[in-house]
Amino acid sequence: MTKPLSEAVESLKPSGIRKFFDLVSEMKDAISLGVGEPDFDTPWHIRDEGIFALEKGKTFYTSNAGLKELREEICNYLKRRQGITYNPAKEVLVTVGGSEAIDIGLRALINPGDEVIIPQPSYVSYEPCAVLAGAKPVIIDLKAENEFRLTADELKAVISDKTKVLILPFPNNPTGAIMERKDLEDIAKIIIENDIYVMSDEIYAELTYKNEHVSIASLDGMKERTILINGFSKAYAMTGWRLGYACAPENIIKQMTKIHQFAIMCAPTTSQYAAVEALKKKDDDVKMMKTAYNQRRRFLINAFKEMGLECFEPFGAFYVFPCIKEFNMTSEEFATRFLEEEKVAVVPGNAFGASGEGFVRISYAYSLENLKSAIERLRHFIKQLRA
Repeated sequence: MTKPLSEAVESLKPSGIRKFFDLVSEMKDAISLGVGEPDFDTPWHIRDEGIFALEKGKTFYTSNAGLKELREEICNYLKRRQGITYNPAKEVLVTVGGSEAIDIGLRALINPGDEVIIPQPSYVSYEPCAVLAGAKPVIIDLKAENEFRLTADELKAVISDKTKVLILPFPNNPTGAIMERKDLEDIAKIIIENDIYVMSDEIYAELTYKNEHVSIASLDGMKERTILINGFSKAYAMTGWRLGYACAPENIIKQMTKIHQFAIMCAPTTSQYAAVEALKKKDDDVKMMKTAYNQRRRFLINAFKEMGLECFEPFGAFYVFPCIKEFNMTSEEFATRFLEEEKVAVVPGNAFGASGEGFVRISYAYSLENLKSAIERLRHFIKQLRA
């Protein structure tokens, strides 16, 4: 019988994040610090707008690109926060989460054999989406000594005549690393010189704790070669609403919309009405949650210092990425033993690429109470390892 399955799909490894999430869900008194999901409820005024949309029977398809009003509010937001001007009718596409935007953006750009540069550690979907689009992933191993930033020299070293796209995953999941304006300016020069495109995943743009986020699309000469991806899951605690968006030049958005049209039709209508409300209320909800995350971030960094656990200070997203190399075990072994012995779930660093080996990801999108309990268990676990 003919082999029924796609070799490309079979070659993909399951997400290393979900494994530990599934284990901890069946373990009594366990604490999970493994999933990047805000512990806040979606702000009530946003939920209320979604409920109102249902009550008014607004359950029809929207246009493929999304509600006109939502696309206008997305453009208002990006103008207000990043100083970038987009045409809501031609340069914006509303998607089912940022993940769909990553997938269809790569499919719209890639021809078989094109190379996609992916800095790692980074979000687990980039490499599989590149493979499924027919690209060859080219990995840059980011380094802790550089605070896991992408440097111009690292980028130059891997560009070839087949390079088509650089994925720019900052603020970064899992490391919490950020790129500042000077970093981006150095990268932008190389991008323009080599005539390649950037997919800038800015889902954590509102969650930075040192400086305000700078989008590479805001730099001279970069808007026309950037797909800017963002969404509502992280900043607005709207993970289950499944809503994201992509902004890019008209010719790219047109092709992305074509794929979206055939595969999805449109993003959830109720979610779109709720998202309009989220953006219209400006940034008060985001500021409240960001303040809480920053408090948790500082608590964890100080706790690591007290226990002598090496960890660079992250300034974005809601993750810390401590180094566990001193214990002479793999990230997988560390995370497994920590879960079995102390009932705390973290994610092995190698789930985000080979360069994540020797680290674990800890999410602080959880209550301070849970974090304090988990840190006491980590303190005990490390003490036993060092004994």
